[in-house]
Amino acid sequence: MRLTKPTLFTNIPVTCEERDLPGNLFNQLMKDDPSTVKGAETLMLGEMLTLPQNFGNIFLGETFSSYISVHNDSNQVVKDILVKADLQTSSQRLNLSASSAAVAELKPDCCIDDVIHHEVKEIGTHILVCAVSYTMQTGEKMYFRKFFKFQVLKPLDVKTKFYNAETDEVFLEAQIQNITTSPMFMEKVSLEPSMMYNVAELNTVDTAGESESTFGSRTYLQPMDTRQYLYCLKPKQEFAEKAGVIKGVTVIGKLDIVWKTNLGERGRLQTSQLQRMAPGYGDVRLSLETIPDTVNLEEPFDITCKITNCSSERTMDLVLEMCNTNSIHWCGVSGRQLGKLHPSSSLHLALTLLSSVQGLQSVSGLRLTDTFLKRTYEYDDIAQVCVVSSEVKQN
Repeated sequence: MRLTKPTLFTNIPVTCEERDLPGNLFNQLMKDDPSTVKGAETLMLGEMLTLPQNFGNIFLGETFSSYISVHNDSNQVVKDILVKADLQTSSQRLNLSASSAAVAELKPDCCIDDVIHHEVKEIGTHILVCAVSYTMQTGEKMYFRKFFKFQVLKPLDVKTKFYNAETDEVFLEAQIQNITTSPMFMEKVSLEPSMMYNVAELNTVDTAGESESTFGSRTYLQPMDTRQYLYCLKPKQEFAEKAGVIKGVTVIGKLDIVWKTNLGERGRLQTSQLQRMAPGYGDVRLSLETIPDTVNLEEPFDITCKITNCSSERTMDLVLEMCNTNSIHWCGVSGRQLGKLHPSSSLHLALTLLSSVQGLQSVSGLRLTDTFLKRTYEYDDIAQVCVVSSEVKQN
């Protein structure tokens, strides 16, 4: 039989108003019932525990435990008893027997007991195959098998979304839904990043110097409820310096989820390696390293750009052109040579510009020309900057 935790006893309260025919009879019977909660007899949930009456549900990631007993019903002593327990799934057959050694003899009305455990890692039909072989006193070898079939269900529905930032950071949103019929206590939801990334969890807030979960102190997930977890992955320094390495990385890492159900039954799931669509930067990538959030109207401000040769084979000879827009005006010489840029290398470029219009303005108008291929790359709407008058900023 399967070994599971007991459940809380539930009763069906039967009551009526005092002016009804039974009077106070039903209420008194509930008060005398030992399974009810004193002072709250009309609640269905009692204080007593009941042993499992059936196999129950078992979910992926939980531990399947079973008690196996082989009993000698005859009046003869049998010898060389070998008990074997295998778990058959759709893809493999696992041996769960604690010992493979045979028992020398088994007397009448005696039994051989064994408890097996297995962490369920597959969804679908499972068959527990119990095989027993033994030798009679006459020397005849006997053998029989019994089969116990059960279904393993899916406990959680996990969906992921990726957001690729301009700074090579990757934001991962994981939506976890409880698709069982009972609440779960979410003990841990963490992201194990791949070797190229460091991860920062964005699921806590600092309150009075202490870190608190954004979901509150009670991290219960009710049936059919969904919760969103957010993570930020940053490339490690040794990989961030190599342009083109992070560009092609699609493997991000895997989620590790640990939960507990009603009476402390523990479950754990690990997703397969999560993969994102690698962003396409083309041959040349231009990204902003520094830019102020707010600037004064008609006052120069500085930005720092990073230009990367994303090609793995070809050296580029680049020329920078700066085109003014209606609101943004570039300061400096347009058409200057940036020199040769080797494959998978980058250079930093400090530029100065000013805005003649207030409000949220878009930084646009940069052009990079590769003189080798006579190819021009246009960069508009690189970033936004808030332009205010000097009086507003001073106040």
